[in-house]
Order: sequence, then C-alpha cells, then structure tokens
Amino acid sequence: MKDKIQKLREQFQDELGTVNASSSLEELRRNFLSKKGYVSGLMKELGKVPPEQKKTTGQLINTFKQEVIAKFEEKEKELIRLEEERAINQAESYDESLPTENPCGSYHPITLIQRELEDIFESMGFNVEDYSEIVDDYHCFEALNIPKYHPARDMQDTYYLSTPNQLLKSHTSAAQNAIMKKYAKALKEEGRPIRAVFPGRCFRNEAIDACHENTFFQMEGIMIDKDISISNLIYFMKTMLSEIFERDVKVRLRPGFFPFVEPGFELDIQCLICGGDGCPSCKNSGWLELCPCGMIHPNVLKYAGINTEEEPDKYTGFAFGLGLTRLAMMKYGVKDIRVFNEGDLNALSQFVSK
Repeated sequence: MKDKIQKLREQFQDELGTVNASSSLEELRRNFLSKKGYVSGLMKELGKVPPEQKKTTGQLINTFKQEVIAKFEEKEKELIRLEEERAINQAESYDESLPTENPCGSYHPITLIQRELEDIFESMGFNVEDYSEIVDDYHCFEALNIPKYHPARDMQDTYYLSTPNQLLKSHTSAAQNAIMKKYAKALKEEGRPIRAVFPGRCFRNEAIDACHENTFFQMEGIMIDKDISISNLIYFMKTMLSEIFERDVKVRLRPGFFPFVEPGFELDIQCLICGGDGCPSCKNSGWLELCPCGMIHPNVLKYAGINTEEEPDKYTGFAFGLGLTRLAMMKYGVKDIRVFNEGDLNALSQFVSK
C-alpha cells in the first residue's frame, strides 16, 4: 500500500504540473478526490489491509489526501492570478479606477426639474444664482416688506437657530434683496435689465400631509427694468409652463396677498394627477397652487436701492416663487410629496435624466 501511495503521489505531481486552466484542474480534482477517485479507492482497499497495519496505512492515506487538497488550493490561486494577468495583457487598456458593473444611480426628481427649468430660463436671458439656506431676519422678512409682528409671518413659521437673528429661510424670496443689490449698478449705469432665478431649499414648520412638507424646494425669479408690467409676467410664466410640461396646461390667475408684491397673484395649475376631478394631492379642489407671483412692491425696490425717494417709480419689476417640489409632482405624477424626502431607492431609481 505504501508503494501505491507513493506512485499516486508522483502521478499527481506530474499531472498537476501540466495543468494550465481551471477546467483542467477541476478534471484532475475529480480523478483524485471524487467518490470514484484514487483517494476513495485507497480507502476501500484499507479494508483488505491486515489489522495491525490499518492504523499506519490509514494515516498514510489521510496524509496523502491532505497533501492533494493543499496542492489543489495553491494551484487554484496560481491559475486565478495567471488568468487575471492574461486578461490585463490582452486588453487594449486597463484602468483599475473604472466603475464596476453595478447599476448606475439616478438624479433626484427635484434635481431633474431644477436643471430643466434653469435651461429654460437661461434661454430667456435669466441668470441662475445661488443663495444660502441660513439667512437673517432682515433678508427673510424685513427687506421683503414684512416688518416684525406682521401677521404674514404666521404663514411662514420657520426654524430659528441658537445663533441670534439666524434662521432657515422659509422661501427663496429671502435672496431678493441681495440679488437686486448685486445687479443694481448694471441696471442703472448700463441699462441692463435684472433677470435672475435662484433655486433653493426652504424650511417651514408645516403640518405634513400629501401636499405639504417641512422641507421643500422653490425657484424664485425676478425681472426689473423700466416699464415692466403684468403682461411680461404672464408671458414668461406661460412660456415656462409650456416648455416644462411639453403640452397645453390649464392655468388660472387669481388675486393673492404677499407683502412683497403689489398687486399679488396666485397662479394655479389644473391638477395633472387627477385631471381636475379632485384628489388628496390637490386637496380635492382640482387645482394646485404652483406659482405665487406679482409686481414687486415699491418698498422692496427701495430697500434694495433700485428706486429712490426722488424717483420712486423709475423701475418696476415682477417676481414669482415657483414650487419645484409641487412642479415635480405634476411633471412625474407623484401623488404624495413625502416621497421626495423618504430616500426610497425603489421610488427614486425610476427617474432618469434626458
């Protein structure tokens, strides 16, 4: 038996040395370690060995088996390494930093709608601006003709920080004063109209339901020049809606009160989820408030240094606050606003950019 084991050991070494592929290695494994392989054959012959030799012979067989298993593991690692090297050498180029074959992610629907709107307004000559999410009371309220203790503040109950006079902005209108001051010189000295949109995240202490969230996105827009009227406002709103929805959309303009515009309007869009029949997303009214807008209040223009006491009516302008979150609901048929903040990958992965 000892001689037979030695011959099998030599045979194994010779055959293992000729293996250069995983398939060949698997075939050799079956020949030696399967139920009908050489090692199993040795175990069967162990029953014919005299009793006094069984222990020693069994140890020899077991040692041989462990040697075979160890050699197989070493050879397998070697073949994997060689196959990887061959793949690298045969490839035209190799970059270990390239991404894997895992599925790609997708943009958030709010990001998609924001970028689409930015392209639309840039094509109409508007600049895209950015503004902080943390603002002071002056820019969020007072510069917008909302003094302290004004009742309008109750509609925008927001979150105040421990730092004095700092809060999370409750609307993108908080950027109006800063944007106007930024372009005031170009307007007055060069005669260039102020055209700007500034998207951003807003915060309010809201009761959350299907159409209200405490964290949402808006896009503010302003245009200021001589002789700007409501007709200009309606033109730009209709152009924007026709571009974003790529179809005719029913809208209505109704009076609305906002301290920073005079006159003020609510631009509503017929609910695209229920077609105007009424659903939880539109509070069963068939209409969804989409774009508060109006002519910029003279006080707001004065606070920004656009008009002066001597020439209080030299420049006029319009402003609008477009709800990006609600617009995304209409655009993609999302029935519950909370979907956008839940981080559900199954829901968000359905959105793809153009």
